[in-house]
Amino acid sequence: MTKSKNVLISGASIAGPTLAFWLVKYGYQVTIVERAPSLRLGGQNIDISGPAEEVINKMRIKTAVRDSNTGEIGLQFIGQDDQPKASFPKEAALTGTRELEIIRGDLVSILYDSTKKDVTYQFDDSIMSIQQQPDQVKVTFSSGKIETFQLVIAADGIRSSTRELVFGKEPVFKYLGLYIAYMTIPRHKNDTQWWRWYIAVDKRVLMLRPDNHGTMRASVAFLEADKGYEKLSADKQKDLLKKKLVGAGWEAERISNALDKSDDVYLDKIGQIKAPRWSIGRVAMVGDAAYCPSPLSGKGASLAIVGAYVLAGELARHENHEDAFVAYEQCLRPYVEKVQNLPPGVPWIVYPKTRFGVALLNTFAGIFASKPVQKLVNLFSSKSKDKTKEEGFILPDFN
Repeated sequence: MTKSKNVLISGASIAGPTLAFWLVKYGYQVTIVERAPSLRLGGQNIDISGPAEEVINKMRIKTAVRDSNTGEIGLQFIGQDDQPKASFPKEAALTGTRELEIIRGDLVSILYDSTKKDVTYQFDDSIMSIQQQPDQVKVTFSSGKIETFQLVIAADGIRSSTRELVFGKEPVFKYLGLYIAYMTIPRHKNDTQWWRWYIAVDKRVLMLRPDNHGTMRASVAFLEADKGYEKLSADKQKDLLKKKLVGAGWEAERISNALDKSDDVYLDKIGQIKAPRWSIGRVAMVGDAAYCPSPLSGKGASLAIVGAYVLAGELARHENHEDAFVAYEQCLRPYVEKVQNLPPGVPWIVYPKTRFGVALLNTFAGIFASKPVQKLVNLFSSKSKDKTKEEGFILPDFN
């Protein structure tokens, strides 16, 4: 279906370029505005699974994603004696590692490369104001430019400024009581290809994950009331993390020492976006801006990819944007709510305060990693190759 409509997308991360890819396929003219002066290529390990895997296969980028695999072979829980207490290889029924593990920045590069010839990228700029009119949207940019578009889509993340311009305070950030810091640190000769998860006392968790760049991706997580740590300066955030790492054990000292030299430390509070609606007039939202499920779900990237695919498909299938936005939400919201419905006790249940609590969790992990339990889980696990039927969501076919 050929369309003459031009669309502005705010955000050049995952949801934005994925949406642009599909809109171009359907005949739209697409501009992506990105606040950063260039692509944001940092970030941690993410995975693409379920219906999202089918989407990237349709986009013909699955091979590129697989070729950029981090090389992670599975998840290990490390005990207080610094030894593995439970191992979940990626082939196991119970594991945290998926077939398509990739660094976020690598996926951003792949999506950019697949769209840059057909999409106008406008870096180092952002949306300052939006004026909706009956047949168009008038947009003023921070650069001073004023342009009109038929549709505007917010795909600029959990703290979307575009969302706030249109939806105000209606969408709610639901804080989950957890802060997480991410950073890249040098790789040591004793590092492995396992995702290593270390539970420390006083409600702290340390993780090390391999990448395909010769470094390691480290994270430090801790339970805490909402104290606005994400607003601190970079230096103050590093000082805070050093205090949180004192006495944690395992690789805490190594991570603490690496903080001063790391230039990609990112500390944020963890939560979900709950929005009663995803569109107003000619403006809609997709990805984390609309329905961030939090890193605890492990589905943020996958949900962004699926959401972008569905939104583009509904816009192509319907004669007007109002019907398309309604269909997009009706199709996707049940899946979003399922993904956002975290297991009871998450996250506090895996952040014990005492050594006894840590030992108990590691013991349970060892039981679940045992061969008898893994075999039992395999018996009841679906071996279906149809990615569109995983997770209770049927991926629509818009062809």
